[in-house]
Amino acid sequence: MALFIYGTATNTGKNFFTAEDRKNFFLRGYPADVWVVGNNEKGALWLAEKNGVEKTKAEAQALVTAEVEAAQAAWDAMSDEEKAAPGNLGRPEDITLP
Repeated sequence: MALFIYGTATNTGKNFFTAEDRKNFFLRGYPADVWVVGNNEKGALWLAEKNGVEKTKAEAQALVTAEVEAAQAAWDAMSDEEKAAPGNLGRPEDITLP
């Protein structure tokens, strides 16, 4: 049995997930509104309640990678001055889903 369920769901802001959710199952968000949740009843119910769409790990990874690559391209296109501006977090790093 897989440890995780992969899916997409639009983060609606405050109370999209709660501390109780985090206690009940693994929950982590990624770029492209990709969510990785624990493969248990409560995790599956959470994704369904958020109108989430389950994805394979490969599909979820492709969405995350595309979003990161777009952000990296935007970073690469910035001037040196823009890159050095205060508050700039640097070039986005690649992300590998668990």
